[in-house]
Amino acid sequence: MRIDIISVFPEFFEALHVSLLGKAISKGLLDIHTHNLRDWTHDVHHSVDDTPIGGGAGMVMKPEVWAQCLDEILHLEPTNSTHTENEQTNFLANQHCESGEQNPTSSDNQQERPILIFPNPSAPLFTQQAATELSTASHLVFGCGRYEGYDARIPEYYRSQGVKVYEFSIGDYVLNGGEVATGVMLEAITRLIPGFMGNPDSIVEESYTGSNALLEHKQYTRPTSWRGIDVPEILLSGHHANIARYRRDVALEQTSVIRPDLIEKLHCSELDKADRKKLRSLGWEVSSQHPRKLK
Repeated sequence: MRIDIISVFPEFFEALHVSLLGKAISKGLLDIHTHNLRDWTHDVHHSVDDTPIGGGAGMVMKPEVWAQCLDEILHLEPTNSTHTENEQTNFLANQHCESGEQNPTSSDNQQERPILIFPNPSAPLFTQQAATELSTASHLVFGCGRYEGYDARIPEYYRSQGVKVYEFSIGDYVLNGGEVATGVMLEAITRLIPGFMGNPDSIVEESYTGSNALLEHKQYTRPTSWRGIDVPEILLSGHHANIARYRRDVALEQTSVIRPDLIEKLHCSELDKADRKKLRSLGWEVSSQHPRKLK
């Protein structure tokens, strides 16, 4: 996978060369290139921003500077097209139909083109599902905004040129720029690439993974007793089926308390008898299509 990152602080991404990401780069799984947006400016101050039209505090990143940079990285010829896409289509819907088949509007040529991603606190939430879909791409381009953000016409324009453009928030908070959010998304995406993890089984039962996603169960290691706190006895039993059931029950309990919205998305038809029994004990009704919290 080739990854291009555009930022006014490209040195931020030197951290990508450590740990598993660094090993993946060394092994040739990832080809990461950082670019300083100011290299595409032409004024003496290397300005990338201007005051917001309509008034307001802060500065907005200018479209012409971004356009010169993105045209080059995306290998596009500049045009004056005014065609726009009014809405950002749901990420998974843009990749696949509900049946799981390829979206008929997608072509092989489109699949090969770079995907452009902008972190944005006002955008849809970045999820494990999005990370999984993006991990199959061959080329991702991240644009890191700063100040009050980037001119809204930038993603609008590149969508009109046939580029897949996604804007994602990583949570309900605001950062100084898109660099941290890009790092978060890169970690989530690249660790799903085959060969990235030393043990591929380590990502199978993680939080948010799969169609019936739950928070992962609690983990323990040796010593079995530490500062007066013992590891749950069942984990020492050696009975794998009972251990699997215990971990599943803990995952259901944690998810019910911390992220009940994930419980509400479960498909009851895919739950086994023990799952349904556990959820009923936690105050969920499980006879419909999805669990419903009882008052």
